Amino acid sequence: MSDRPRALVIRTAGTNCDAELVRAFELAGGDPVLAHIRSLTDEPSLIGGFDLIGFPGGFSYGDDVASGRILAMQARERLYPALRDAARRGVPMIGVCNGFQVMVQVGLLPGPGPGEPWPEDAAPPPSVALAENEPPRFVDRWVGVVADPGSPCVWTRGLAGFTDPDCSMLPIAHGEGRFVPADGATLASLEASGRVALRYRDNPNGSAGDVAGICDASGRIFGLMPHPERYLDWTRHPFWTRLDRSGLPERTPGLAMFAGAVEAVRTQSV
Repeated sequence: MSDRPRALVIRTAGTNCDAELVRAFELAGGDPVLAHIRSLTDEPSLIGGFDLIGFPGGFSYGDDVASGRILAMQARERLYPALRDAARRGVPMIGVCNGFQVMVQVGLLPGPGPGEPWPEDAAPPPSVALAENEPPRFVDRWVGVVADPGSPCVWTRGLAGFTDPDCSMLPIAHGEGRFVPADGATLASLEASGRVALRYRDNPNGSAGDVAGICDASGRIFGLMPHPERYLDWTRHPFWTRLDRSGLPERTPGLAMFAGAVEAVRTQSV
């Protein structure tokens, strides 16, 4: 592997945050490649050549049927073996907003429990969902988030140094982002294993447990409704001019997430 890990960003009709996701991987030290889902379903082995994978936000296929459903079924039916193998070799993956909706339907999240193997022949059945917001409306604003310091998530480990609530914010833009587990036991299991990697400070959509993002048991596969790829520069902050700039870290929380994943790949390859 070169000094810049290769990052695959999967796009299709309706995705509209793929360019931002490409820029995020690039600024974090990766070498991103934007690929259409059709090129991957035609040749799933291409996935084996990448060190990171990203599912961008947007409205894939217009969110016909349900949010992310068509793209998820394409990936679930045609790409599961390749994605399973990527998960087994420790490839960090991220799904943002629509990408998170896709990943839970594919079965990549929350994934097998700690110590359990990835199913060989068929993707795991979904055990969580992203449902219509409560109250039912599209929400487009910045929200405060808190990372769980005990989570194994490689994407959020870099957020520990962001103690100022004014800095620890991310933008959201979704109508179906309410996190719903299959039952209370599912949520309790996710919390006990550290797979609830990110929570809202002020729950904007009625998510169970204030969940904003979850990871798999390895901490390398991560999905979240907020958009870190839209917060790569401090000047994107909603009240940038009023922040105390003297104490700001070099990276924004959004960029810190991608940098954490790139660093995890580099560390693994040593």
